[in-house]
Amino acid sequence: MTESAALHPDILRVLITQDELRVRIREMGRQISRDYAGRPLTLVSILKGSVLFLSDLMREIDIDCTIDFMCLSSYEGKASTGVVRMLLDLRESAEGRDLLVVEDIIDTGLTLSYLMQNLKTRKPASLEICTLLDKPECRKVKVAAKYVGFPIPNEFVVGYGLDYKEQYRNLPYVGVLKESAAK
Repeated sequence: MTESAALHPDILRVLITQDELRVRIREMGRQISRDYAGRPLTLVSILKGSVLFLSDLMREIDIDCTIDFMCLSSYEGKASTGVVRMLLDLRESAEGRDLLVVEDIIDTGLTLSYLMQNLKTRKPASLEICTLLDKPECRKVKVAAKYVGFPIPNEFVVGYGLDYKEQYRNLPYVGVLKESAAK
């Protein structure tokens, strides 16, 4: 963590520092640029959690790319409801385009599984996932991301776009939320 980023009183500990985020996102941007060289890419940001990640990631990608947004919901507080609702759909057609879904975190995989099945029906040229955080031990359905920032343990994390009841998104690091703050 940098000196300017004080630990929020509701955070048990910092899991991923601001500097670690910066370095890993730079590496991911370079890899994506190599993999999609010569092909226009559409980054599909899953709102709201991936916005900070998308902003930093796209600045590290040095090929032509556009962005679009989708919003899905399957959580209430800290728990997945198991029901995925689409709140906002793509504004542009996916047909024939290289789509890279940019997600903040994959845990159960239910939301992304639903989304990927939905997007495949739209006939994109290619469809892959880029996630900042991955909790493989929480998986209920198989979902594989081509680009993973950080595998993390099964702890409830906030910061850098991730929230608890719309709070903590603005923290510049990823931290573990104290149990007392989640009540």
